[in-house]
Amino acid sequence: MSKVYEFLANGFEEIEALAPVDILRRGGQEVMTVSVTGSEWVESSHGVTVKADILFEDADLSDADLLLLPGGMPGSVNLNQHEGVRQALLAHNDKGRLIGAICAAPMVLGGLGLLQGRRATCSPGFEVYLEGAEYTHELCTVDGNIITGEGPAASLPYAYQLLTILTNNEDSTRQLQHKMQFLHLIGEE
Repeated sequence: MSKVYEFLANGFEEIEALAPVDILRRGGQEVMTVSVTGSEWVESSHGVTVKADILFEDADLSDADLLLLPGGMPGSVNLNQHEGVRQALLAHNDKGRLIGAICAAPMVLGGLGLLQGRRATCSPGFEVYLEGAEYTHELCTVDGNIITGEGPAASLPYAYQLLTILTNNEDSTRQLQHKMQFLHLIGEE
């Protein structure tokens, strides 16, 4: 079982945050939501309040296999302005561990120089913040240890890709996709 930490800042996009948590937990991964607000309560970009599992100040990220950044505005800007998150991402990347960001959140990775010479996707209009990256405009792009997603509609494919990478098991991911009617949605069933 892999250990995943997802950072939540006020203004996060609900589906981009909660779909990966849901799918990864269904897939047997340990996922902790981490509030960077100083409170366990975090408000989404559409006024939905979520209680995070832990506060950033109390999180020991040393055992993380994957760090996740949901998009949304101003959530992505708030993540980008949190120095602890920025330092955690740099340290995690230095170890070659997995980092995922979706929608506007890849801007954080671009600003840190983590996308230099890589392929990445994001919400259209935010590609200007993918400093040094080749913008793919794909639903989900994997380049080395960095996984990026395009936006709200990409939340499910992005989360399933994360699960496949963490488990190294396409068959178990496909079984979960079947159980969740995702294969029917995309016309593969």
